[in-house]
Amino acid sequence: MAIFLDENSRVVVSGITGSEGAKHTQRMLAAGTNVVGGVNPRKAGQQVEFSGRSLPVFGSVAESMASAGADVCVLFVPPPFVADAVIEAVDAGIGLAVVITEGVPVHDSARLWAHAVAAGGRTRIIGPNCPGIISPGRSNAGIIPADITGPGRIGLVSKSGTLTYQLMHELRDIGFSTCVGIGGDPIIGTTHIDAVEAFEKDPDTDLIVLIGEIGGDAEERAAEFVRANVAKPVVGYVAGFTAPEGKTMGHAGAIVSGSAGTAAAKKEALEAAGIRVGRTPSETAALARELLA
Repeated sequence: MAIFLDENSRVVVSGITGSEGAKHTQRMLAAGTNVVGGVNPRKAGQQVEFSGRSLPVFGSVAESMASAGADVCVLFVPPPFVADAVIEAVDAGIGLAVVITEGVPVHDSARLWAHAVAAGGRTRIIGPNCPGIISPGRSNAGIIPADITGPGRIGLVSKSGTLTYQLMHELRDIGFSTCVGIGGDPIIGTTHIDAVEAFEKDPDTDLIVLIGEIGGDAEERAAEFVRANVAKPVVGYVAGFTAPEGKTMGHAGAIVSGSAGTAAAKKEALEAAGIRVGRTPSETAALARELLA
């Protein structure tokens, strides 16, 4: 099994006619993703070609759902238009919206998230500023390279795109059920807790890898959730052990204030919940192997 995304997912790409949207649509198709079309209101009715396959361009997510049965939308639209694009997808009732775009204004993220909540939470949002989600061998929605690893029994949730790829590579011989890059902005949709809860319920996920970074308290809240609700083994890694105090490191959410949000504080909270934490990605992978053995 997999969480949030599988071989039955029907993916539409918002921004398919742009350079990034087109490039990654080609990669998603090569990975076996069932891409059913794209969205661009200005080019509705056109067709786009990908290695001999022609995909329709729809005027809206609602149209793609009605015409092609889309249930996942991957968004590559420019930052100023992300909020309206996601809100349109939410209003259409799409099940999953994966927002790849970085540089989305925080107030726009707050607006689109509030709209999704007010709509009853029927649309799961991943991102913004994220690499997306992959269930290896089944489907890939976003920019995660599909050839790093194969299917297996590890579930991975990460704030960092590059660390997602590294842990996938480190544990490629074991494989993954699903890897979710949730993004590191101050306001995101799907959280560590959401993914960990889904992995706990997935019968084909045996171990969970949780990757965080300095800033905020998402990892501490995830640790408390694991302590109270998760029986499966969890290993963790927190990026930023050498980050200077007061510096913004990487993502917009990676801001440390005093001792709050430091890698050491997060490591302590995770370990207090029974989560084994590595100080490097390779050490984290070794801990995962040890627990699986």
